[in-house]
Amino acid sequence: MSRPLTLPDALRHAMGIHVDGALCVAFSGGPDSTALLHALATLPQARARGLRALHVDHGLHADSGGWATQAQAFCASLGIACEVLQVDVPRESGEGPEAAARHARYAAFAQAIRPGEWLLLGHHRDDQVETVLLKLLRGAGPRGLGGMRAVRPLGAGQLWRPLLGLPREVLGAYVQEHRLPHIDDPSNRDTTLARNHLRHEILPRLHRYFPQAVDSILHSARLCRAADEALRTHWLGAFPAVHDEATGSLDAEAWMALASALREPLLDHWLHARGLAAPTAAQRRQIERQCQARAGRQPCVRWPGVELHIWKGRLWAGAPRPPFDPHWEACWHGETLALPGGGRLMLDPASRLPSPLVVRLRRGGERIRPAGDRHTRELRDLFQQAALPPWRRETCPLLYAGETLIAVADLWQTAQAAALFDTLGAHPRWMPANWRDAGSAVPEEKSGSGN
Repeated sequence: MSRPLTLPDALRHAMGIHVDGALCVAFSGGPDSTALLHALATLPQARARGLRALHVDHGLHADSGGWATQAQAFCASLGIACEVLQVDVPRESGEGPEAAARHARYAAFAQAIRPGEWLLLGHHRDDQVETVLLKLLRGAGPRGLGGMRAVRPLGAGQLWRPLLGLPREVLGAYVQEHRLPHIDDPSNRDTTLARNHLRHEILPRLHRYFPQAVDSILHSARLCRAADEALRTHWLGAFPAVHDEATGSLDAEAWMALASALREPLLDHWLHARGLAAPTAAQRRQIERQCQARAGRQPCVRWPGVELHIWKGRLWAGAPRPPFDPHWEACWHGETLALPGGGRLMLDPASRLPSPLVVRLRRGGERIRPAGDRHTRELRDLFQQAALPPWRRETCPLLYAGETLIAVADLWQTAQAAALFDTLGAHPRWMPANWRDAGSAVPEEKSGSGN
């Protein structure tokens, strides 16, 4: 009889298939990532590829600093460098502690990973089952039900889950066999958290009645992943006709005309490319209803971390604007000026005004006579004519000489302002909080810090 496949054997085999770059382990210090890192450390080919570790300190537990020190000590015992990444997990994001910590963690990984490097995570077969069930309970389509991908881009490198085919007990047995110290995060036993409730309460009962449940769930996940890949060619082909590259928006009518099986993944792709989370099933239905709202309305659908506006027949999405004081004002000499709600004002090319101007935000009723125009115009009418999105109007910088409005960002200037800036040889440039910037991909779901 052949001996069973060991953890180092499984990693050696996986490295021979996938890896062609440096290796880095996402090391929480929990049993799963401890087994992964230790097993890799026994492989000369892994060390030859610059094996190192990243530990994220979420700052959510009183012992998190001690855990970081313990993680570094364990890595030092293996002769492996360990970098600790401090993250700030927003407590009022509205997305829940699990999701907020996950997003902060993956954002830190995306920043820390080196070009061409492979970031290994200790997710295993049981994690995959939990992920698929959570996605099912939240109304996911084929992409979500396909579970976590083994390999996907992350930052300047690749994220890799080489252990998705191994059950949790293999990693646990490895930790016991080698008597490896590991971090016991009490949050992993908190059954008020969705994944832990599923792991400790639901799945054991499911196994008692359906012994083949894990195999069946993973088989369905593989079918869903295959279906997702087949659909992908269709919605990717439709994307250029729906998406406007210049504005980063989607044509609402063209998007609604797609079959539901194409509409949902196309929307997710658009949002994820912008570093934004996908909506729930209920929020999707709300978006579709609002796309059919009568003309003149400006619907906005919100979920944690995202605002989706439907305006002028198009979908626009971005992070919620931080609160700001509408009575804010600043004395501006031409330097780069940070604006409330995001965005910047500067002179292009860089220069300095002979006399400072006052920068304010819109308060209502403002009027300006643009250079070359015979009439004084209401700012409200100018914004409408220029099709400036409503969510940008309140943070548009207004430039005053004394109490006289002489310029509206880089959009309109009075004759006085035009003469001033022409003489200076530099003109205002407004850079709004840009909803078109693409961020790192939203991570696939796997909660808990003790992997």
